[in-house]
Amino acid sequence: MRDRFLNELTEGECLALPFLFEFWAMDHQLPPKGSWRSWVIMGGRGAGKTRAGAEWVRSCVEGALPLSPGRCKRVALIGETMDQVREVMVFGESGIMNCSPPDRRPEWQATRRCLVWPNGAEAMVFSAHDPEGLRGPQFDAAWVDELAKWKKARHTWDMLQFALRLGEHPQVCVTTTPRNVGILKELLELPSTVVTRAKTEANRANLAESFLEEVRARYGNSRLAKQELDGILVTDVDGALWTHEVLERAQTLKPPKEFDRIVVAVDPPAGEGKAADACGIVVAGVVCDGPPQSWRAWVLEDATVQGTSPTGWAQAAADTFERWQADRLVAEVNQGGAMVESVLRQVAPQIPLRKVHATRGKAARAEPVAALYEQGRVGHAGAFVALEEQMGLMTGAGFEGQGSPDRVDALVWALTELVVDSQQGVKRPGLRII
Repeated sequence: MRDRFLNELTEGECLALPFLFEFWAMDHQLPPKGSWRSWVIMGGRGAGKTRAGAEWVRSCVEGALPLSPGRCKRVALIGETMDQVREVMVFGESGIMNCSPPDRRPEWQATRRCLVWPNGAEAMVFSAHDPEGLRGPQFDAAWVDELAKWKKARHTWDMLQFALRLGEHPQVCVTTTPRNVGILKELLELPSTVVTRAKTEANRANLAESFLEEVRARYGNSRLAKQELDGILVTDVDGALWTHEVLERAQTLKPPKEFDRIVVAVDPPAGEGKAADACGIVVAGVVCDGPPQSWRAWVLEDATVQGTSPTGWAQAAADTFERWQADRLVAEVNQGGAMVESVLRQVAPQIPLRKVHATRGKAARAEPVAALYEQGRVGHAGAFVALEEQMGLMTGAGFEGQGSPDRVDALVWALTELVVDSQQGVKRPGLRII
């Protein structure tokens, strides 16, 4: 059937076929029927969101013939920055220019920051960093890209709503990877909003197979994978000590090259072998600049191991200590007591060791450390997916995940040693350079 259809096409029809998006599109890339105000395409990375947005703009401005008017004449294109609008939405591989047939391809007028189609329709480019730029212009359609990552999302979105006042029924297409931000959640709850969703795998034919294998193997069924690959809006657990917003802010704090102290914290497992809990091993450093209340710390590595013997996790902790040239190793001794120190001394007899004993519950110990994050005093020198997954499941009432939060326990001991217990009467240590 397919071969017969293709063989019966004329030369002109064959040339036009690549630009007939409805013929090639996946279901999530086609506008839903009905009288909607906002269409949100929520998908994983590489799911085809950009192509869907670009083709929707084409369907708005193009008529039956190259010079025929479409249903829209004035379109707003809004991304996080001007560069991202230009390089992704306009000139990107799936952008408007590359999706348009030669006889309908718009002209890019750089000085006006505007696309102009042969039929006179225009699309103006705006940055979400400048919401006030939308004060004054008016439109009958808009394409908004990656709304969930805009720093000024609410202000920009509000200004756009006032600008969508032309035509009989102005509409906006929102293409975004979901994130747990208020403006997106509010938009999804509106009765005038329709949503289509897609996993990254939906666009498998246009993605490198090695990419899909790598990201699935690395991120599995983690909360990050649900968000970035499955296109699912992952919300915070009720009462979470660390929210997505707090963790994302921690990732933006650039670590210094010099630290005053570096410690390795260890939360040993109760048993051994594959069935045992992981041995949490976390490295953190602190900058003691000013009074203790202003000290800042960074998580430098999550070196957690699982499925090892006591000697195995002790060696992993000692190797991590040596790799970072740390000042002290902090180990919880609730499970195993003297055995913990004994096994560590077997593999590293001279290692500076502080034994800590938990007298309060995990949540109570974690709360002062979570407060440091709230104050913007802890950064993450990388994306620690498994650690941050556990952090997002720790609440004031306890851990909401399965098993033991070994990584979080180690994190709490490290930052307690560096900051929480060092608020009073600690001399400034010597400078550490990494």
